Amino acid sequence: MEMLFKYNWMVREEWYRWCEGVEESELLKERTGGVGGILHTLFHIADVEWSWIRILQGKPDFIEKFESYNSLQRVRELDTSFRPEVQQFVTDWDSNMENKLLHLPQRDGRVELFTWGEVMHHTLAHEIHHIGQLSVWSRELGRKPVSANLIGRGLVTQEK
Repeated sequence: MEMLFKYNWMVREEWYRWCEGVEESELLKERTGGVGGILHTLFHIADVEWSWIRILQGKPDFIEKFESYNSLQRVRELDTSFRPEVQQFVTDWDSNMENKLLHLPQRDGRVELFTWGEVMHHTLAHEIHHIGQLSVWSRELGRKPVSANLIGRGLVTQEK
């Protein structure tokens, strides 16, 4: 699991660097699909990742709006402030946590049950999904997207 989180963080950092070469108006422009535009999507990715980790830890969720973080610098700073807590949780993860139950109250009064492993895998898949959207929008701008390739990133130690 840790390898896939590291992969997501690596790709996200590359997207932040990619954004440095794009006009802010293009980063903020509302696009078809996703949660809005490019920058809003990057904000959403970091927000959702941290929120799920906080929920698993029994801590309060993050309830800020994108409008308070609508610049590349602010989104990066927010992500940087979230990362240590997420990274520690991911590093401390062990297989005994996989089947722990999360009782998640819903707005309608129901309580949904999820396993912690299910939530962690959802969090990983959520980012990968949105990275695909960023790739489509990148091509619409006539720019080469960040590679989504996991192979060759040095994330796996090879045996000799």
